Amino acid sequence: MKYLNGAEIADYMKAAQATQVRSLRAQRVEPKLVIIRNSDSPVIEKYVGLKRRYGEDIGVAVEDWKRDDIKQAIIDANNDTSVHGVIVQLPLDGEMEIDEILSQIAQYKDVDGLNEKSEFDSATATAINWLLAGYNIDLTKQKIAIVGRGRLVGGPLSKMWQNSGYDVKVFGRGSDLNELAGFDLIVSATGVPHLIKTEMIKPGAIIVDAGTASEGGVLVGDLDESVRERQDLAAITLKVGGVGPLTVAALFEHVLMVASKTH
Repeated sequence: MKYLNGAEIADYMKAAQATQVRSLRAQRVEPKLVIIRNSDSPVIEKYVGLKRRYGEDIGVAVEDWKRDDIKQAIIDANNDTSVHGVIVQLPLDGEMEIDEILSQIAQYKDVDGLNEKSEFDSATATAINWLLAGYNIDLTKQKIAIVGRGRLVGGPLSKMWQNSGYDVKVFGRGSDLNELAGFDLIVSATGVPHLIKTEMIKPGAIIVDAGTASEGGVLVGDLDESVRERQDLAAITLKVGGVGPLTVAALFEHVLMVASKTH
């Protein structure tokens, strides 16, 4: 069985990105990412921290804007010519129309790729593509199930893969997950801990866990532990270091693409 190690691939990308940042700085371009949020939940803090550390490692400035007025913060970041990427760290506290908020981000600065008009694909969907390509998994030969229709992963990934002509079925709320036993590749991104049980998965399947939730203060994915005990799977993402590190790498790759166009 293969363990799909996104952190390993991200390390290669990080080295290349650091070189690119040095080149940009030599041309007096200082790449900058702004993270806008209104929550300080443990999950939010963890993800903001990961991005700040990654930025430090490659030399990209990362500013953490915790604001009550999210829309005004987006306007400020859009209008700041020193800012190359803008993301809204989800989920937000309070009742807000998320699609409307995300649509306010300038299309060329929407490095998370969550606005339908963004110039970039979703960072997480891109990361999953990179991860599978990095392990030579041919998607044209797979019967694919995506569990979850969310804006971060399931929605953009299903659109990306369906546009590529892959054999994809999306499982949303109310779907019979026992049908997953008929699929070769399962990507789960619901944020529901222990949702995917071992009896739902056939031998030889490839499993990508892209779900995140907080359980007792610990970040967990969608897979039940019984799945990880299986030895008859073709491949599975690591419990820690699967999709997440590559998502951050994709995000910064987009920031550098914007920065490269500014000189």
